[in-house]
Amino acid sequence: MTGTPRLRRRAALLATPMLLLSGHMSRAQESAWPKRPVRVIVPWPPGGTADVVARLLFTSVAEATGQPFVIENRAGATGTIGAAVAAQAAPDGYAVLYGSTGLSVEAALFTNLSYSAQRDFVPVFRSITVPQLLLVNPKVKASTSAELIALSKATPGGLNGASAGIGSIQHLALELFSRQSGAPVNHVPYRGGAPIYADLMSGQVDLYFGNANGPTAFLKEGTLRALAQTGRGRLASLPDLPPLSDTLPGFETYEWNGVFLPKGTPAAIVTRLNTLLNAAQAQPEIAAKLRAQDLLTEPNTPEQFAEFFEAQSERWQGFVKQAGIRLE
Repeated sequence: MTGTPRLRRRAALLATPMLLLSGHMSRAQESAWPKRPVRVIVPWPPGGTADVVARLLFTSVAEATGQPFVIENRAGATGTIGAAVAAQAAPDGYAVLYGSTGLSVEAALFTNLSYSAQRDFVPVFRSITVPQLLLVNPKVKASTSAELIALSKATPGGLNGASAGIGSIQHLALELFSRQSGAPVNHVPYRGGAPIYADLMSGQVDLYFGNANGPTAFLKEGTLRALAQTGRGRLASLPDLPPLSDTLPGFETYEWNGVFLPKGTPAAIVTRLNTLLNAAQAQPEIAAKLRAQDLLTEPNTPEQFAEFFEAQSERWQGFVKQAGIRLE
């Protein structure tokens, strides 16, 4: 700073109230939000895991703030329709995107998206992380993942593997499994989980990487079998099920959900929403419901979620390009 010592002291004294005022304004802006209903855009149909968890968390947030958080299902085009709506919303905290794994993949899959997840959204909070189960129908003559790999290699043309669509985390897990094991697997894309489970149980397809919270009833009934799970350690509901990394070192895949706001949303609002969501997730009743479905949770900051999202995006976009997976 140039000028005489007296002028420098005067400038510092003038700046101090301005800094204090800026801090007060930021806190006031944080505490004042929200003043009216907030749209929560879920880019998936009602009834799925993302929709159920979003409703659970934002019901708690609404109770804490005294303002409605209205779930708005905008399904279609593997989640990109709803994300596009959220990307175009004003960055004022009154439009929230409840996103999932697809946001970290789509930039490598599509050439004509009207938005960029990395450019147009601010990560706020990672709500759940879900490992997958390597599922087979009872007719498949394999009781371990190693036996399944050997069976696929011995089967002319390989086994048939289902997914929830091209570029879905189920598809990526299937492709990763095939490449890492050397086992040929024919990809059979579907448009949703219900028809996959029906065809898997009937033997129309041989294997599927389903989210761990989905097929519990089928496993209990014996209409499906799980050979491994794609997370670390052991699952609470299936403690005897080994991780696939025991057979394929380093193999790890998850479906995840998280909350985003449009880029440019004031930092005070980002911080407040993160605080509210952490508090909601920590409520004993909510925590118990999520844990019972093997939906993994942990407290996290916007910075931690941003780091996670960046790592996931780098990993899966690189893999999609390497594997030549493409959507128009």
